Amino acid sequence: MKSTSIIALAAHAASVTAHTIFVQLESGGTTNGVGYGIRVPSYDGPITDVTSNDLACNGGPNPTTPSDKIIDVTAGSTVTAVWRHTLTSGPDDVMDASHLGPTLAYLKKVGDATSDSGIGSGWFKIFQDGYSNGVWGTSKVINNAGKQAIPIPSCIPDGQYLLRAEMIALHAASSAGGAQLYMECAQINIKGGKATASPSTYSIPGIYKATDPGLLINIYSMTSSSTYTIPGPNPFTCSASGGGTTAAPTTSQASSTTLITSTKTSTAVSTTTAPSSCAAAQWAQCGGSGYTGCTTCVSGSTCVKTNDYYSQCQ
Repeated sequence: MKSTSIIALAAHAASVTAHTIFVQLESGGTTNGVGYGIRVPSYDGPITDVTSNDLACNGGPNPTTPSDKIIDVTAGSTVTAVWRHTLTSGPDDVMDASHLGPTLAYLKKVGDATSDSGIGSGWFKIFQDGYSNGVWGTSKVINNAGKQAIPIPSCIPDGQYLLRAEMIALHAASSAGGAQLYMECAQINIKGGKATASPSTYSIPGIYKATDPGLLINIYSMTSSSTYTIPGPNPFTCSASGGGTTAAPTTSQASSTTLITSTKTSTAVSTTTAPSSCAAAQWAQCGGSGYTGCTTCVSGSTCVKTNDYYSQCQ
């Protein structure tokens, strides 16, 4: 009995030390202090329910601390999200190396970054790093002392935004709900933008489904040439057609091997007619409460309703 308890405690300790928190944001050559302008939690656990409101800026099982600070960011610059296992950890304690998966970042334009919950529509992805030549995005961050470089688009309007940095661990993702998602929101004020683009936006929760091939996957069956589909829409780019058209999720290291097949359980919903230049790509969002992007899908795809907040081209 005693040995069993010791094993259980050891397993629990190993899982806890694997967690991580986005604790600092470096911008314009300035490294802000831990928790400055970021809603950091005291506990470093993941969010595993992709339908939860906690997916936006963390919270729930990981209560976050409000911040009254806003970090100035120059449009077109690159900021750095700093990840640590705890609020007091050093650069050699980021996240357990076994926690493999993609890294991502999203923006949401808000009226007041210190009070907006982040929940709901308005989000657009600006960065992603998945799997390439056998190397995961999380491994790059861990090996870079917890630093995740995030380019800020130069063509978006000035103003206050929430910057949502995210790391996803897939070591237990072979069953639905096994993916571990880590995220916090930094409160930023973007200046110097060209304000020429209006990105298509999405709802959080709503951007992911538990059965997405990038979240329901056995990563231990993969080879260096395997394909991985990064969850969510592709990052918005200033060069995108129409100033905000978002493409389908990308794959890394093309391969003929199919990693996973999910079954569609949602029902198709009608779409409205829109210019072909505004047709949403396969797997991109096409509807939902508060959504303002394309509502028709490219040829061969149908807009499928997942919930009141999210419909996707499938």
